[in-house]
Amino acid sequence: MYFPTQTFLVAGISRSGISAAEYLLGRHAKAVYLYDDVDDENVRKATERLVGMGCRALSKEDAANCSETCDVLVLSPGIPIDHPLPVAFKKAGKCIVGEAELGARALRCLVVAVTGTNGKTTTVSMIGHILNGAGRRAVVCGNIGRPVTACLSELDEDAVAVAEISSFQLETLTSLRPHVAVVLNVTQDHLNRHYTMENYIYLKSRLLKNGTPGEYAVLNMDDAVVRTFAEKTRSHVVGFSLEGRTEGAYLRDGAIFWREERILPAAELPLEGSHNVSDALAAVCACKLMGVENAAIAAGLKSFNGIAHRMQKLGEVDGVTFIDDSKATNPDAAIKAVESVRGESVLLLGGKDKGYAYEPLFAALKASGVVHAVLYGENAFRLLDAATREKFFRVTLCRPFDLAVRVAFLTAQRGQNVLLSPASASFDSFTSYEARGERFAQLMQQLRLERAALAHGAAAGESGEESEG
Repeated sequence: MYFPTQTFLVAGISRSGISAAEYLLGRHAKAVYLYDDVDDENVRKATERLVGMGCRALSKEDAANCSETCDVLVLSPGIPIDHPLPVAFKKAGKCIVGEAELGARALRCLVVAVTGTNGKTTTVSMIGHILNGAGRRAVVCGNIGRPVTACLSELDEDAVAVAEISSFQLETLTSLRPHVAVVLNVTQDHLNRHYTMENYIYLKSRLLKNGTPGEYAVLNMDDAVVRTFAEKTRSHVVGFSLEGRTEGAYLRDGAIFWREERILPAAELPLEGSHNVSDALAAVCACKLMGVENAAIAAGLKSFNGIAHRMQKLGEVDGVTFIDDSKATNPDAAIKAVESVRGESVLLLGGKDKGYAYEPLFAALKASGVVHAVLYGENAFRLLDAATREKFFRVTLCRPFDLAVRVAFLTAQRGQNVLLSPASASFDSFTSYEARGERFAQLMQQLRLERAALAHGAAAGESGEESEG
């Protein structure tokens, strides 16, 4: 790919699309065109800025003909591979890449890459935290929020790219060869995009396709699907497990081990829940394979306090604890959240449907500490139908998110939690799960102020009654 002689169409003007366009301009691409199906304020502002830098914005009609005039389509992860644009480019025999692929072709440093249905962001953040604490210059990038192309200036030969890679990115990612490739788990997700579990599983396995015996594949041996990936890679396989000893990291007698070396007691991890222990085991594997000493790994794990919007305790209002788990965008993640939270909870469920069967979620809730579920959003009626099928009747249906949070708070008793673990995407009402979590925090603050005002008014009223006597 020789940028000065080629024209590019960047489809999707979000974080990755913006970064890809800026990267192409910086590499003196012959021409960079922009297009997005979405016409909102964020897209308009980003497009105006990029046009000011030298890009050219296209209408829908102009973009439809770009497969004839453009050499390369740079497809944002939010646009599926069966969208009319990539279909037209494929028919024309043109190149289709993603932003992560552009970044992968430019990388000259070691890469630790992590994929899986759940736990990617936690594990990537944990690995980056440990490596930096051990004196390695790690840059966390990819699906976690910082596009790879936006980090290239920091990723010289002495750095380590710790990249979160999603199934959406894997649709257009062909050149990445991680020194350590980590696959955490594969459960039902994104079937509205990938159609079948077989296709979803195949996409996850693509992270390993460029591996050689000089690289490592770190696999979750407790996951029946991920175990089969050992047969699909040429990389050296290193396992991790909560259930038994492996040639890697495992849990034994309540402690985390690397092979026969004890790292630390699992009880010393700040994050609760067996899924967080599993993520820590994956991080131990990756960091040991990168040459980090046991003491530095233990110190990093003990000082890692998690990430925003993943089981994040926001505070209390009248004795009710608010927990933001907005990143739980599928049922399996919500089940893990419910299993790990302490005490009883009123659970907020809902958002944009991604093609799940929700019955297993409500079957799990019957045996959990969830005392009530408030269903909201686009998929509220599908959730209600699944709850009824599983005879989980402690539900309230309330479509608007803001009202649902208030209903959950009023339903919760002192000492209980309001847990936002929605098992759904955020895109029915929000631009991202981060925006959903931030709105949840804002609503908690509003409720706190309202309760304080009520308490102040009641105290003033009591004082007035006494003075009149």
